[in-house]
Amino acid sequence: MARFAKYAWGVLAANLGVVLWGAYVRASGSGAGCGSHWPLCTGVVIPQSPGLATLIELTHRATSGVALLLVVGLFVWSRRVAPAGSPVRLGAGLALVFMLCEALIGAALVKLELVAQNASLTRAVYLATHLLNTFLLLGSLALAAWWASGGEQLRVEVRRRLPWLFAAALLGTLVVGMSGAITALGDTLFPPTSLAEGIRQDASPTAHLLVRLRVLHPALAVAVGLYLIVLATSAAAQRGRVVKRLAWAVGGLVVTQWLAGLTNIALLAPVWLQLVHLLLADLLWIALVLLGAAALAQKASARAAVRTTEVADETAAAGARL
Repeated sequence: MARFAKYAWGVLAANLGVVLWGAYVRASGSGAGCGSHWPLCTGVVIPQSPGLATLIELTHRATSGVALLLVVGLFVWSRRVAPAGSPVRLGAGLALVFMLCEALIGAALVKLELVAQNASLTRAVYLATHLLNTFLLLGSLALAAWWASGGEQLRVEVRRRLPWLFAAALLGTLVVGMSGAITALGDTLFPPTSLAEGIRQDASPTAHLLVRLRVLHPALAVAVGLYLIVLATSAAAQRGRVVKRLAWAVGGLVVTQWLAGLTNIALLAPVWLQLVHLLLADLLWIALVLLGAAALAQKASARAAVRTTEVADETAAAGARL
């Protein structure tokens, strides 16, 4: 299981790299580098004398294929090292499902020609869905690695408040991420030449819908970020070094994301900073998922320990009466 855990963390890191390269494909306008062909590129397996856009897109497809094989390996290996009903199997199984969905969404973007300079609302919806699925994939991989590394299984009790608080945090973070994908698309297709012009574009009733939607992302990011900091602070008050470290990671990543977002606006969203912003978003999502897993498991373990103590006391009292 120790070797499997290392492999699982490696698969998670590899998928983070693939996600960032996919964002570079969009930001560089290389999504149509292989035309509307999928899985072939310009109708062939390996194009002859490809241009830069084709190389960028082809590299993304190749690395995505490798990532798929890695996740398949994770799924198969989990069946060999983990017993039936193990959370490790669950995490690996969900990762495979979301990886297959990732491939289907990517294929749809190409076949429907929702790439390059396509500014349709359909493309925005597909990109938001793509981001949602990517987050679910990364979360599943993180949980598989976490449980393989000795993390306790979740024991969610719907009557208690903490699971609902974390559910709201995860949902809010997903919404912020999806709005960020739409904002990044607007920045790519309608780049302002100055900060003042960007503000005028956002406020103009005649601007494209993707431009007018850009103001939603910062507002959502601030609101949800404050909620995450409060939740992380509350979770850190519990005993346990792991929960406290993850809570600090969540809070620190939220603040770092705010700073990166402000810098992104001030510098008019350069490609390199868009990639940094996305990486921070992915890391924040992973930290939040693991914080929830650790906090809920610890909560359940604490209640189990209390109940065990109560049973022991009752048994001792009964023995004393006898």
